[in-house]
Amino acid sequence: MENIRIPIGEWVDVVFDWFKENLDWLFDFFTFLFRFLIESLTEVLVDLHPLVIMILLALIGWVLRSWQMAVGTLIAMFFVMTMDQWVASMQTLALIIIAALIAIVIAIPVGILAARNDTVSAVVRPILDFMQTMPAFVYLIPAVTFFSIGVVPGLVSTVIFALPPGVRFTELGIRGVDSETVEAGQAFGATPGQILRGVQLPLATPTIMAGINQVIMLALAMAVIAGFVGADGLGKNVVEAVATQNLPLGVEAGLGVVIIAVYLDRVTAALGTAKDYPNSLLGKLKRRNSAQAEARSKAEADDAAKAAALAHPAQG
Repeated sequence: MENIRIPIGEWVDVVFDWFKENLDWLFDFFTFLFRFLIESLTEVLVDLHPLVIMILLALIGWVLRSWQMAVGTLIAMFFVMTMDQWVASMQTLALIIIAALIAIVIAIPVGILAARNDTVSAVVRPILDFMQTMPAFVYLIPAVTFFSIGVVPGLVSTVIFALPPGVRFTELGIRGVDSETVEAGQAFGATPGQILRGVQLPLATPTIMAGINQVIMLALAMAVIAGFVGADGLGKNVVEAVATQNLPLGVEAGLGVVIIAVYLDRVTAALGTAKDYPNSLLGKLKRRNSAQAEARSKAEADDAAKAAALAHPAQG
């Protein structure tokens, strides 16, 4: 029994070699595309004055969360700048934004398909289990094999690592919609596409947004690990600090990661649940619109009652 060995690793290596030899043109295309996207966004974030970025992030926090969030964002981002971690933070933020967008674009359609087809769900579920239980560092190996060293393998590994929660939460949200609500839509002659767009997706939005929150947080975690393969940003600073035993650099880069993580978590957690945050601009706007709609309805009801009262004596 001791001499029995299944060479899984060698088989996988052969498969990867085949992909590399026969699909090298495709990997070159994705390398060019991903590098262009990340470098373009990074250039925008780095070239803009830090104060502009701070105000923009604070405004997003105020719109979705509260004015306290806006003030805290300004203080935290100023703290990042004073630690000389601003450029690295913007590089990490650019990587997270691109990776999260790609993961969401893939995850939501797959989740919808899995929710509407049990066979697809049965196939996708073990794949997601595999992706979520595989150690994060392992994703870096094939990414470097196909895309060499740099930001692109960091992006690819980040997308793969962050993808599963988006699929799972989308499927969970759609399957969690009350069947009687769906049947009511079917009774009125709505097509499956109309039911999906008009009933299931709106009701599943809070759950889907929770999945997007998890996608973004996992993207941040993997973006830091991506520093091991040369991706610029806070992760690269952390790797440098570990390699050189540079405690000050490690602490400053780590605090930068914490600040970005807290900001992204608080902002994305508020997506789709504006009513839970009464101090947010979006929440206030929705309450004002609701109040105006209620006032109009009451005024119309009063006008109808007066018209009926005037008409009754005339009939008498």
